[in-house]
Amino acid sequence: MDEGFRQTPRRRRVILYIHIPYCDSKCHYCSFNSYTGRFDTKRDYMKALERQFDYEIERFSPEKSSIESLFIGGGTPSSIESGLYEPLFAKLSPYLRDDAEITVEANPNSATQEWIEAMVALGVNRMSFGVQSFRSQKLKFLNRAHSPQDAIKAVKRAARAGLGRISIDLIYNCAGDDEEGMLHDIEEAFKLPISHISAYELSIESGTVFSSGEGYAQRNDALARFVAKEIEARGFAQYEISNFGDPCTHNRGYWMHKEYIGIGAGAVGFGKYRRYYPHSDIERYIANPSDIRIEILDEEDIRMEKIFLGLRSDIGVQRSVLDLAMSERADILTAEGKLYEKEGILYNPDLFIADEIALYLLG
Repeated sequence: MDEGFRQTPRRRRVILYIHIPYCDSKCHYCSFNSYTGRFDTKRDYMKALERQFDYEIERFSPEKSSIESLFIGGGTPSSIESGLYEPLFAKLSPYLRDDAEITVEANPNSATQEWIEAMVALGVNRMSFGVQSFRSQKLKFLNRAHSPQDAIKAVKRAARAGLGRISIDLIYNCAGDDEEGMLHDIEEAFKLPISHISAYELSIESGTVFSSGEGYAQRNDALARFVAKEIEARGFAQYEISNFGDPCTHNRGYWMHKEYIGIGAGAVGFGKYRRYYPHSDIERYIANPSDIRIEILDEEDIRMEKIFLGLRSDIGVQRSVLDLAMSERADILTAEGKLYEKEGILYNPDLFIADEIALYLLG
């Protein structure tokens, strides 16, 4: 057991992420730890999640009813039958706050009405759909397994199941994206009963299908700002560089640098100057879910993360996080109107230049 946590008896509130690495198909841009097939391991994998949770409870020592948010991501969580989640939720239940935000990701083609209703019965109160686009040609380009009609039906199913918090993902700056196409996607999105949009710029990561060639993505900063402007014009405020609308409590926990437990193959945990990495391979994870690599962080690592995360969101950066030289540079940016300060917290009014501001502060 990691002694970094045993040194303090303090009970702590945390957030919890669970990773489901199974997919029916692999999107051309996806760099997440996910696998097509290998569904024969699903039952053993879900049992391994329970075993790792028992281990992490010993490490993090949260009190009962102290987990503030749970996010089940992937991969494709909707590729796992709802019945396989029941024992896991039974184990988690005593540690979840009564008002915990419980989010599950889903793909439109696999989230049936029965599956959605069963997940709501387990306690899920927020659902996030990987829509990406409402244009058939773009979905084929991305190798998505659903159609625009599938996406529309899936969101409506979630609303029928009683979910009031529904999020969708959109992607922009794919090759050929323009204002007309993105406006279509945004307008279609706002015809649906959603409360949140995550709008991501396509990035090409190594090991993906798109990384084997060129011309799949474009760099158009004006289009990024157009997307943000059009979403905000419809009432969804931008609270992080890629997120709009009713804020996701779980993601805000990351940006606020809260401790988080990461369960599953490819998940990541964090607490007390340590980051935790379970095995990413499904079979190795099932064999020993408590065999976890530990990365030791120092003060400078934490400072840098707080600066980058705070400036990319409406969380901001505590002035006390900065050293003297950084604080002096912050004064320069404040005088230029690129930062503003309120009650000792520095805020960035233009989230699209967050990384540039962070790099300037860091010197």
